[in-house]
Amino acid sequence: MGLARHEKGFGGVMLHSLFKLAAETSSDARRKLLQAVTDLFFCDPEPTGLSKHHYGEIALRALPHLDPQARQGYADEVAAEPNLPRSVANALAGDPDGEVARLVLRLSPVLTDRDLAAIALNQSQAHLAAIAERVRLSENITDILVERGDTGVLKTVGGNEGAAFSEEGFDRLLERGREEAAIPRAVAVRSDLSDARAERVLRVLVELGEDDDVDFASDSEAAAIARLARRQRLEVSQLIKDLKDRSRTIDDIVVMLAEEDRAYHLAQVIAQASDISAEQALRVMLRRDVSGIALACRALEVGFPAFAAVLALRARRLMFANKDTDEDLRRYAQIDMAAAERSMRFIRMKARVA
Repeated sequence: MGLARHEKGFGGVMLHSLFKLAAETSSDARRKLLQAVTDLFFCDPEPTGLSKHHYGEIALRALPHLDPQARQGYADEVAAEPNLPRSVANALAGDPDGEVARLVLRLSPVLTDRDLAAIALNQSQAHLAAIAERVRLSENITDILVERGDTGVLKTVGGNEGAAFSEEGFDRLLERGREEAAIPRAVAVRSDLSDARAERVLRVLVELGEDDDVDFASDSEAAAIARLARRQRLEVSQLIKDLKDRSRTIDDIVVMLAEEDRAYHLAQVIAQASDISAEQALRVMLRRDVSGIALACRALEVGFPAFAAVLALRARRLMFANKDTDEDLRRYAQIDMAAAERSMRFIRMKARVA
């Protein structure tokens, strides 16, 4: 239950403790108060708007009184929470200390494109580096990162398969890559490059390989990178054909691509089999909440070992230790097939209307 609904559940000792902490002004007292209220607030999976407002007010008043270490501890705890008030997420994401902001910028599902753009335009390279690691990035955000980011930011966003680029943004990324060879090299290994973009990357790599001052890549190495990307794209096309022809099972394909950490290619296969877009499939696969990809896989009758491989891929990509694999698999087994299929039909219908 949210804060408003927790009031009656507070014991007298709890209320007394909270009032006592609220009356104190030390950093430690504020930290303890925020922690206590946070524990209560996130007990409710569906807090009311009033609860979110009250919790946000408390958090915003407490944060300025916390030292950087305490702010970082709090930020890391709430970074991925979908019910975190947007005002609090923005306060943490815009914290001058990049370590405080890092996980919120990277994981928070409540930050909008407008929020990210404001931070990307005004904050440090540490903030930009965290944004560049987000599972999904729009063209508007990558345009800003490409213009403002340093080499580290450009390498990260260039190799992030969840980052979409406008034509202008992609050209600018390659232009800046002529100053630092590691940037086009990071872009070259993306599995989602179109043939046209792969050829443009290859041209940059070849140009750099002809420069005596650049010793990281020869023409042959650059060509090998491009050939690998093309071969993988052709392989995925064949896998999709095999799936339609029923010469390979969905489980075999899912396990192979998941174990090879080919998230984008796996999303393409799931998208084709489910009649949704690759964008939708990748988004649900790499979202912190596992329910979306679980529904998609259940509707396709993906078996438990194959779904376990998907969970392992998610753990690697989202960089968290998946301690709940057994519980996720148990819940997966409980998903009703008919309900999963209805959910997928609704998603397809909603996408067509949009």
